[in-house]
Order: sequence, then structure tokens, then C-alpha cells
Amino acid sequence: MHKEPSAREDRPQWTSSSIGSSFQHNIFYFLIRYGGRGVSYALLNCVALYYTLFRPAIRKKADYYLIRRFKTKNPFKKLFHCYRIYVDLGKALIDRAAIGIRGPEYITITSNDLGGLFKLIHEGHGVILLTAHVGCWQAAMAQLRSLNTPVSLLLHREEGDLDLHYYEHTGVSKPFHIIDPLGYMGGVLEMMEVLKKGEVLSIMGDRVFGSDRKTASVNFLGGKVRLPFSAFKLASATGAPIVILFSHKSGTGSYEMTLDRVIRVPSHLGKSEKEFYPYVVQFAETLESYTERYPYQFFNFFDMWENSGRQ
Repeated sequence: MHKEPSAREDRPQWTSSSIGSSFQHNIFYFLIRYGGRGVSYALLNCVALYYTLFRPAIRKKADYYLIRRFKTKNPFKKLFHCYRIYVDLGKALIDRAAIGIRGPEYITITSNDLGGLFKLIHEGHGVILLTAHVGCWQAAMAQLRSLNTPVSLLLHREEGDLDLHYYEHTGVSKPFHIIDPLGYMGGVLEMMEVLKKGEVLSIMGDRVFGSDRKTASVNFLGGKVRLPFSAFKLASATGAPIVILFSHKSGTGSYEMTLDRVIRVPSHLGKSEKEFYPYVVQFAETLESYTERYPYQFFNFFDMWENSGRQ
């Protein structure tokens, strides 16, 4: 007998609060501005090594994913994987800042099928970009300025988050409209309006914000995780196609933005997990395929998995 998920009082399991002080962040911003990428990366390697060796609480945040992805209990291999993923996270943060501090031309961003995205926008129902905390997602957002179509982003800025978004380094207005999921009705009315105008809406699909009521339990890296189906519910209500869009670091100063899959959700589906489950599975499969290709560019540092030790 199917049982609807109950709300978790301890959601969210994740946090977007920054590691390090404002002073430490400003050191990197200074180096990016006056020393460039090489100097910033050099300091990053030392910082990542410090966190890996001497901050076990920070190291544990990466273990949840790395143990499942690499399936090793060898302590030295675990340390190596932890170091690698924190280096890649740091590079993504440095590159994100560099887009704002040094200008968008400092990072090369290519796309495998931006023309396909244009065609979907021209259908007139709006487009939902379903993304995840992989690669440098803000680099992908910067690339979307070439669409000449307004872009809205579902994003909650957590208090204590010191990492500046790339546009905050420029002193100009943000290039996309931000919808706060803590706003009225979770921002649903705003998101519906964006799609009705035929515009682009970007939603993160790999973290649950709030309770588990609008989530589906799917397989991911050998265990069950709960992922939100709100994006698919919006697609069903508006007719907007869903484009799974990821980015990955493809070179020292370059990223590739990939349109990995287009999902068409039938109109007028209901509200239950069962009806949206097949589409959440497609997203989870695409995300797992990404981790196989780019294992150190997946940046969810919390325990996503059900029944894996939480009380």
C-alpha cells in the first residue's frame, strides 16, 4: 500500500552557508583581481588540503557522496577523493567570482545545443531549466544572457552565506529575476507568471526545500533519495518543456554547458508522488550519469539518502 511521505521537521538537511570568514573570502577576491587564476588556484590547493586533513567535520560532509560514488573504505583513497572534490569546488567558486571581477570574457563558456533551447523558447509556453549543484551553475546562468529572453531563478539566499554571486562583484543589477521559495505560496504564482509570459525559469532539482510532501523517492547511486517534483508539476500546469541543463569544467579557463535531456510532462496531471515519479526518475538518472563522467564536480555536501543513519 502506497504511503504518502510525511513532512520532515528537520528539513533542510543542507545549508548554503559559506565556509570561512569574510576576510578569507576577500583574500581570494583580491588574488583573483590582481593575481589571476593561477595564483588563486595555488592558494586553493593549500586550503583544500588543510580542510581535508585537519577539519574532520568538513571532510565528513563530502563523505556522504564520495563513499557511494567510489565505494571505497580505504582511508587514503577517501582522503584523496575528498581533496579532489574540495579543489574542484574551490575552482568553481573562484571561476564564478572571476566572471564578475575580471569580466565574462575571462571564462570561456560553450554550449552543446543552445539552438535547441532557442527553439523551445519560441514554442511560447516558457521553458523550465532544471539544474543541479554541479560544475559552475552560475557560469551557465551567465551564458543565458545570449538568449535575449528574461530569466528567473528560484533561489533562497541563506543568512551567513558570504560567497558573492558573480554579478555582485560588478556593481550592476543582477542579470536575472530571483524568486524566493520562502515567499508567498512558495513563489508558485510568480513562477507561473514567468512561464505564461513565455520566459525562462531556472529551478534546482537536487535539493528539497521545506517538507517532503512534494517529493518522490527515487534511486540514486545505490540508495533512495527524495527529490522535489515541483518543476514537473509546473510543467504539467503550463505546458512548458523541461530542459535538464548541467555545466562542467572542461579546461583551465573553460566550462561547457550541456542540455542533457528534454522532458515533456503531460498536461493536467494530479498532485501525487506517483504521477510525477517517472519524470523525477529521468532527472535522477541524468544526474547519476553526470557523476559518472565528472565525479568531482557534484557539490551536495549533506546526507541525501534515506535511512542512512539519520534518526
